[in-house]
Amino acid sequence: MELVCPAGNLPSLKAAVDQGADAVYLGLRDDTNARHFPGLNFNQQRAAEGVRYAHARGRRVFMAINTYPQAANWDRWQRAVDSAADLGVDALILADIGVMDYARSRWPDLNLHLSVQASGTNYEALRFYHENFGIRRAVLPRVLSLAQVQHVADYSPVDIEVFGFGSLCVMVEGRCILSSYVTGESPNTFGACSPAEHVEWVESPSGRESRLGGLLTDRYTADEQTGYPTICKGRYQVGEDTYYAIEEPTSLNTLEMVPELAAAGVVAIKLEGRQRSPAYVAQVTSVWRQALDAFAANPEGFQAKAEWQQLLGKVSEGAQTTLGPYYRPWQ
Repeated sequence: MELVCPAGNLPSLKAAVDQGADAVYLGLRDDTNARHFPGLNFNQQRAAEGVRYAHARGRRVFMAINTYPQAANWDRWQRAVDSAADLGVDALILADIGVMDYARSRWPDLNLHLSVQASGTNYEALRFYHENFGIRRAVLPRVLSLAQVQHVADYSPVDIEVFGFGSLCVMVEGRCILSSYVTGESPNTFGACSPAEHVEWVESPSGRESRLGGLLTDRYTADEQTGYPTICKGRYQVGEDTYYAIEEPTSLNTLEMVPELAAAGVVAIKLEGRQRSPAYVAQVTSVWRQALDAFAANPEGFQAKAEWQQLLGKVSEGAQTTLGPYYRPWQ
């Protein structure tokens, strides 16, 4: 299976390539991609340098243009597609059908992948995107069980890529508008579910408080690890209790499921984390490269090593991991 790793900046891209990524994915420094944060992503010059670095080492580069344009700003998404074609990227990761249509008609030789933001959760949807826009690969949302992934892969006309490690989202990607209620910025059009300009950290007598758009999302004691504030992963008062009412911070980790994912027909494992540091990218890429190589060498005897899991646990959100929706034994 191909290992697809995050590149939020040029150092992260180089770290991923150097540690054994088969492909990296990146975005431009604007709202055309779903990791639109200050100081993150690539301008044209940096992107060109990254593409050269990856290609010189035999690795591929995918560009995410996976938010949804509006009529007033459509030209920015067109320019992003044109820019990707000029850079010579190996694939575009798209969500909006208008962008897909433009890319296919303007640049027919570009490989098109369906973004997780498109929420393609069944093979009928993937067939639609394949037949109408030439999509060749689909990234499945992180809400499907392993049995459901198997079912989609069995009937899909395109290759299947799934997330193997990184932050989870309680919502179906591409359909969440939760943060727009408090920030006025939809993650699907702006590219960030917690835009940085709406984030506040406040020191109070009760502890350090995180706020998003003025809404208190969490309060931390001095010995607690603080997380980036999102509405879904905050602690709230419900009745007389205060707890993670929607989702507890944790990271997806499917390392032990590598044989099952391969048997299901998955062609690529994607690691989440374009917003994370180059050190994070290097560490998770290194672990997953070792794991996939070990599986390729001995599929029948593969086991996830304890030291791999320990290393991944150190960089996991909330310092804990889960198999997430992949593991549903009742299915």
